[in-house]
Amino acid sequence: MSLGVPVPAREGRPALGYWFRATWARLPLHAAVIGFAVLWSVPTVALLISSFREPSAIASSGWWTATVDTLTLDNYRTVLDQRGMGRSFINSVLITLPATALVVLVASGAAYAFAWMPFRGRGLLFLVVVGLLVVPLQMTLIPVLRLYAAMTVNEELPLLGGNVFGINSFTGIWLAHAAYGMPFAIFLLRNFFSSLPRDLIEAAKLDGASEWQVFWRIVLPLSVPALAALGIFQFLWTWNDLLIALVLLGDPDLAPMTLRITNLVGSFGSSYQLLTAAAFISMALPLVVFFAFQRFFVQGILAGATKG
Repeated sequence: MSLGVPVPAREGRPALGYWFRATWARLPLHAAVIGFAVLWSVPTVALLISSFREPSAIASSGWWTATVDTLTLDNYRTVLDQRGMGRSFINSVLITLPATALVVLVASGAAYAFAWMPFRGRGLLFLVVVGLLVVPLQMTLIPVLRLYAAMTVNEELPLLGGNVFGINSFTGIWLAHAAYGMPFAIFLLRNFFSSLPRDLIEAAKLDGASEWQVFWRIVLPLSVPALAALGIFQFLWTWNDLLIALVLLGDPDLAPMTLRITNLVGSFGSSYQLLTAAAFISMALPLVVFFAFQRFFVQGILAGATKG
């Protein structure tokens, strides 16, 4: 029985009136965010529906008039079977996964050295690495192409096809993607590694741990968010790359999906339904990768940006 005395809100929980006021205050912001998200998604939904429609239906009516019984998978079958998109999907996987793993492995070792291993010229060398971020990719294509042409080994790989190294080789494009992605990767991981507790690193060294043991058993397990964020970035950049593949991979049998879609645009520009189907096939794996590691994405980016 309260005897007319107002009962305070339970400790740790806001009063109901305050919750309603806070909710109503944020309502315009939430409505605006939802509205922008819907507007942003409309073109994607339109392309997705069009990828399942017949060419005659696309020419005669809008995508919003489509019904379930008029949709078909023929566009995807044509793209995968007749236009070589299935082989290009495999090529993209063979290019992207090794290139991403190579960047993460090499950049993590270099970032640990910049963060925790004092040596002469460390600051200047790191400044040079960061400065490479502003070098346009296009400026390096001619020197790299000449270097690859001089180093091309004209012997075919038994499993992957193509040359051992140089132009028209998977190993050559792996190294190219790794080199272009290394400055940002080192910058991101070095900032994250520097934010780890110094006492933890010094305690491990006092216990007799070597630099390799500290790196492998302490730094890497604590840096999973940053490594996952870097892996997502590098995977998306490599998967969506067109310029490097266009320069280094002239063999149609080694072409990734971006190069194959470009050829579809040039040869079948009027076949709108085939282009949309090819585009969504190329989006499938990046979406899976992003949603699988999205919980690490924001953590890695914020942690790497708060200390440098």
